Amino acid sequence: TLAAHAHRLGLHGRVTGSHLTSMHSMDNYYVSRLMPLIQEAGVAVVANPLINITLQGRHDGYPRRRGMTRVPELLAAGVPVAFGHDCVMDPWYGLGSADMLEVAHMGLHVAQMTGEEAMRACFEAVTGTPARILGLEGYGLAPGCRADCVLLDARDPIEAIRLRATRLAVLRAGRIVARTEPAHARLELPGRPPM
Repeated sequence: TLAAHAHRLGLHGRVTGSHLTSMHSMDNYYVSRLMPLIQEAGVAVVANPLINITLQGRHDGYPRRRGMTRVPELLAAGVPVAFGHDCVMDPWYGLGSADMLEVAHMGLHVAQMTGEEAMRACFEAVTGTPARILGLEGYGLAPGCRADCVLLDARDPIEAIRLRATRLAVLRAGRIVARTEPAHARLELPGRPPM
């Protein structure tokens, strides 16, 4: 219904479906017809892995449904998919921390997106994709952008998610607003380098 109305009203690129958890339980044939309609209508998707995996299927017997929409299939269909963090310390989810690396980590597990390209897509789902869905201007790492960013203690997006990397600095409009000193570990094993 959302995709059909977005298409009918010419709202391409201006409509986002949040959660879409019903898609995890839909018949595969129905979904095979629905995904092209979502893509054609220019509807984006925001899945919320932490709350989706906690609430959906809660009253199921076994096997239990996973609770999150079909992220890999939507991405393969050309639909922009972001991960969000719905329910931060409220009656539905008291563990919320608004930590988007935690969201990417859970999303990758729930969607079983453990290949290198898929893990990078999960990082993109909490960084660039949401910015594009929101139509943010001046977003990114390029000359002339706002310089709103988080400096992570990681070599690449996969390591950032895997380790839930320390945020070394948070910048807003190019100004550091928060800083964390990097952790230093020493090895105490004979014959091994100390760092």
